[in-house]
Amino acid sequence: MRGMSLLIGVDASRADIPGGAGVARYSRELVSRLIRCEAYSFRLYGRTPVAPLWAHRPNAEWRYVRMPRLWSLVGLSAELACRPPDALFVPAHVIPPVHPRSVVVTVHDLGYLRFPREHPPLQRLYLRISTRWNVQVARVVLADSQCTKSDLVQLLGVHADKVVLAYPGASPSFRPALEPERTAIRQRYRLPERYFLFVGTLQPRKNLLRLLDAHDLAATGVPLVVVGKPGWMCKPILARIEQSAPNVLHVGPVPDADLPALLSGAVALVIPSLYEGFGLPALEAMACGTPVVASATSSLPEVVGDAGLLVDPTSVDELAAALQALAQDRDLARTLSERGLMRAASFTWERCATVALRAIERACSGDDGQ
Repeated sequence: MRGMSLLIGVDASRADIPGGAGVARYSRELVSRLIRCEAYSFRLYGRTPVAPLWAHRPNAEWRYVRMPRLWSLVGLSAELACRPPDALFVPAHVIPPVHPRSVVVTVHDLGYLRFPREHPPLQRLYLRISTRWNVQVARVVLADSQCTKSDLVQLLGVHADKVVLAYPGASPSFRPALEPERTAIRQRYRLPERYFLFVGTLQPRKNLLRLLDAHDLAATGVPLVVVGKPGWMCKPILARIEQSAPNVLHVGPVPDADLPALLSGAVALVIPSLYEGFGLPALEAMACGTPVVASATSSLPEVVGDAGLLVDPTSVDELAAALQALAQDRDLARTLSERGLMRAASFTWERCATVALRAIERACSGDDGQ
């Protein structure tokens, strides 16, 4: 496969979202590494007329697909029908009806099946239909974690050999920030010198209400800073945050450039989610040398390992005890910080891109794992 000329199409519609988090960051980081492979040519399909800076490579062509609605269903399908690539990689979207035979797709999680009530009904229906379509059509499926791979096999009946584990990474920008950087970020967002940090969309599956209860119970005197945009069913969460002021501060979404300093300055990142397909903020916190308190469920133990405190996300008492431990025991915090830095170094986007490229090569060889 390496000896032949291969044109790889990539759905970059999520990757070109400015400042996008979650799957948008996954797409941007992974695709920007993937196109560094000069052995192949890449055609990137996006929603913006001008190619983002990260997409400027000699072997990468940017194709603007002009379609405000039904982008994948109609717009991308038409583009692929007129100018088909040899293979298609879809890192964070649905495979279009018209596509080449060799398709690789990433499935990030099956939380909509594990916790259906934590997702809006229409979103749940869309995910149910699109995910089943994706795993049926794709020759190879990438999974962010062993947890997601196991869910694909158990809940959707996907053959295990068809699913390839490809852990995401942490961008090099996530590193321990210097004191002047931490001071500047505290001043910018009017933060105290010590604070716990939550990063994520404000929605039920992030388990914020229990975290707020645990923070009250712990009574450490260390405020909780909540970073993220409001999501589905966020009104009770926002009301609870307002009731807890000034011990809880909601600063809303922040630019990606501010996250490393915010993470570096925190006593700990707390990620008590009921379910995560990977939990990128946990890895990014560890890369910044910040201790992590995380749920002992879904994919988070794979990410955190022994570099954080793992707790039952349904137990307010366990969450509170973990907050107390990190607020009071600086030796514990230092140990977890050192472990986190070492563990985070093993998760890289370059490694993820290598696995993805091998999956695309495998798809082009006609091997679907079955």
